[in-house]
Amino acid sequence: MSPVLDTAFVPSRDREEAVRQAVWDSVVKIDIVHHLPPNNLSVRIRLETVGPIGVCSARATALTIKRTQRLARETEEPAVFLGLQMSGTSLVVQNGRQALLRPGDFALYDTSTPYTLVFDEGVDQHFLRFPRPVLALPERSLRDITAVTLGADNPLARLASNYFSQLAISDELRRGRYAEAVTEPSIELLRSVVASQLGNSDLGRAPLQATLSLRIMGYIRAHLADHDLSAARIAAAHGISVRHLYTVLARSGVSLGDWIRTHRLAECKRELTSPEGRHRTIAATGRRWGFVDATHFSRVFKQAYGVSPRTWRDQDRAGVGLESYTR
Repeated sequence: MSPVLDTAFVPSRDREEAVRQAVWDSVVKIDIVHHLPPNNLSVRIRLETVGPIGVCSARATALTIKRTQRLARETEEPAVFLGLQMSGTSLVVQNGRQALLRPGDFALYDTSTPYTLVFDEGVDQHFLRFPRPVLALPERSLRDITAVTLGADNPLARLASNYFSQLAISDELRRGRYAEAVTEPSIELLRSVVASQLGNSDLGRAPLQATLSLRIMGYIRAHLADHDLSAARIAAAHGISVRHLYTVLARSGVSLGDWIRTHRLAECKRELTSPEGRHRTIAATGRRWGFVDATHFSRVFKQAYGVSPRTWRDQDRAGVGLESYTR
């Protein structure tokens, strides 16, 4: 997994802010109250992704996490977190319920609603982040399943606990074709746990079909920079044929090739004038967003925005207003 933060390498006076900044930038916006003074607190966070699923493994000294009403309102992409307890105990509070977690237990909580996580014994958890559109749970079911202890009394939850624990610790499962292969089963397994816990057999294919277009678009956004993003790959990731993929997108008024090109160009336009992008060549920025041929990139960029990529960046450097070029 990729390291995000280890406070052992951070001066004690800077630790609280370093933890807050790392979590806000990489995981979710939350308020963190440490139970120990800065010189005694310890936090180690590692972060990885499996398709649209974020995986965060954390060990820390005692603390309390709060997702306030203000932060919940500011969320850009609502998500459902799965908190899997590895040792000790913790408490998840949301929607008027409390879930006490022991080793092997997990609970779900929703970022669009305030919640509190209490780690009086310290943190030793894997946190898996599922975008809500990908999970495709009805609003009522999601509300009913948050802050519910899932574990020993549900055999499917026990299976899921072992599965998600392996997914969190296995670098091999999160690479290449293996990552592609486990994405949909991971989502389906969690949906099955929710269905079995709530006794709701209707949490089957219907909600997934109803949100298929939304999940497809979420997948395309997440993989927009991938050079091998194709109709075949997108269809395979969702267990449908290429023909059905085009049918679903057509119902939403989306032309796949045009949508990908338009949004890749928008990312290039943004990046060309960003602090990081100014240090890259024009061709490198194009390649970063799937435009392998530099000449082709310049041509389609000018067709879209009326100026070449170089002119766009030079105008920004010169402080000339760019609004006349955006359209």
